Amino acid sequence: MPTSKLVNTLLAPENHVAVECLDLHREFQDGSRVIRVLQGTNLKVDRGEFVAIVGASGSGKTTLLNLIGGLDRPTSGTILVDGDSITELDDERMSEVRRHKIGVLFQDQHLLPIFTALENVEVPMLLDDIPQKERRERAIKLLETVFVDHRAEHMPHELSGGMRSRVALARALANDPAVLLCDEPTGDLDHKTGGEIIQLMRDLAKNQNRAVIAATHDPETARMADRILLLRDGVLVDELVGDFFKHSKVDVSTRKSDERADEGTSTAE
Repeated sequence: MPTSKLVNTLLAPENHVAVECLDLHREFQDGSRVIRVLQGTNLKVDRGEFVAIVGASGSGKTTLLNLIGGLDRPTSGTILVDGDSITELDDERMSEVRRHKIGVLFQDQHLLPIFTALENVEVPMLLDDIPQKERRERAIKLLETVFVDHRAEHMPHELSGGMRSRVALARALANDPAVLLCDEPTGDLDHKTGGEIIQLMRDLAKNQNRAVIAATHDPETARMADRILLLRDGVLVDELVGDFFKHSKVDVSTRKSDERADEGTSTAE
């Protein structure tokens, strides 16, 4: 049996698991020096779950998202997306997985400037030869979902930063992905607008049974997640998140600290 099929057979998660990373390592060569960004990272995210990944700049948050999204390959380890191992896929098959199972929301949105908001949302559907009428109806519905359908015919430069983020979010959902990856989704937005975008992402996870994984420096974004994971020294942990945000005086609790509080044990501010 080929190795990739064997991995799928032994490690395929239950249907509710959208993403699973097993012992991920990612190393980069810098001249004679080896930079070890991820060193045995493990992660499991269910459908309907919103997970925030925090960590210092350069800790590997974007690297981890790129690996899950198939934009990079691990040095070693296994990644499963919606039950399928993507670690050994060739470029053509990986492109299909990205198109159908993974949506990506970038900080800079990357909307096409010569297309309207509606046309930008339609772009991912063009690759699947979806008929124009169906494509247009789906794009309008997605813009309605993110409350910006009244700007469907506007060009990106005619939209505010928050509206552009909403359009980019609608585009990321165009092909009904199981997983939504968000890299600093509120980085260029004001507090109120950023909060609205994060609430939308949270609602999409719950109401549409998607897994949402967001890499962020923003404690307000993180505190809205179901789980907050800290990427430190190449691995994900959750016990140190309170210390990570301590300087901002924002009360951010991990699931474990919540459980301790329920048992009557107070947690540190």
